[in-house]
Amino acid sequence: MIWLTWRQFRGSATMMATVLVILAVVLALTGPNLASRYAAGIVDCTPDNTCLDFFDRFFGEYDIPFLALTLVVLILPALVGLFWGAPLITRELESGTHLLVWNQSVSRGRWLAVKLGLTGLMAMAAAGVCGLAVTWWSGPLDKSAVPEMAQMAPVVFGARGFAPMGYAAFAFVLGVTVGMLVRRMLPAMALTLAVFAAIQLAMPLLVRPHLMPPATGTFELGRENIDGLGAPRGGSLQIFLRTSAVPGHAGAWVLSSELVDPSGRTSTDSPDGVSGPSTTIARTIPISTTSGPCGLQAGPPGMNSCLAEINRLGYRQQATYQPLERFWPFQWIETGIYTLLTLGLTWFCFWWIRRRLS
Repeated sequence: MIWLTWRQFRGSATMMATVLVILAVVLALTGPNLASRYAAGIVDCTPDNTCLDFFDRFFGEYDIPFLALTLVVLILPALVGLFWGAPLITRELESGTHLLVWNQSVSRGRWLAVKLGLTGLMAMAAAGVCGLAVTWWSGPLDKSAVPEMAQMAPVVFGARGFAPMGYAAFAFVLGVTVGMLVRRMLPAMALTLAVFAAIQLAMPLLVRPHLMPPATGTFELGRENIDGLGAPRGGSLQIFLRTSAVPGHAGAWVLSSELVDPSGRTSTDSPDGVSGPSTTIARTIPISTTSGPCGLQAGPPGMNSCLAEINRLGYRQQATYQPLERFWPFQWIETGIYTLLTLGLTWFCFWWIRRRLS
């Protein structure tokens, strides 16, 4: 069975291995230069406290390959489910070869065990190598990324560490399970993709925020959590609060962010007809824009002096977040969840092929 399984699977395995080797070589050649540029930039920006500007420039230079590699790791488990998992049983059922294969000296259970074991381990190895290689290469960029692309951000988290191994194992067994139930290859592939995508969306939206109790805090307003100030002539001051960053916790995953007034109440006054970037919320606060630190005599309000006045009056950011320090615990917990789902589907596959599939 091992020899037969390898004969049937070696073409796909060779293609996957070739792609991974090319990817690993490219990352190995470019990674050291990326790390050295980041280290040199940190040395230059630390004395004059301009590292935020350096982070913006550095990440901006590499944002396209950063996003491309992240997308590759996210797509890989789905491809495993589509092209390795879904056809595993449906190919035999559609061609009728199961009538011969499952009536030989090798039992159905043993046939399925070897198929799942060999192909599943290769799927996990491929996803693990890809995820860990990209995590290593992206280290400097993860440290300098905009808050929306930090390691704990939903888009990036699933493409880092060893979590892709859990995704790949689950996607593969999910494809096998769907193929057993649907019995047609193309519908099974489409349904596998739909179910896997739905679960991958539900995990960061509904499950991951609650894997550990989130931290809460109240923070002064500054460059890290303010995206800009607006001061229409004769009107109140407009403040654009970032919903994805909190001071002193770089890389944190911000679940909620609000502006609170000096009495601790959430500020809900939004300027009419004014909107900032999608990662901010716009709020109006009763501070003069005709005189004082936020006045318009010399043009737009000075950022530093105006923020100092806002903080003096008692306005703060109130945020709920998952700190970056929980990245690896979250990786372990989420991988464990997918492992349990995989084991449950594996048990179902063995039960179904013995009792219900003919």
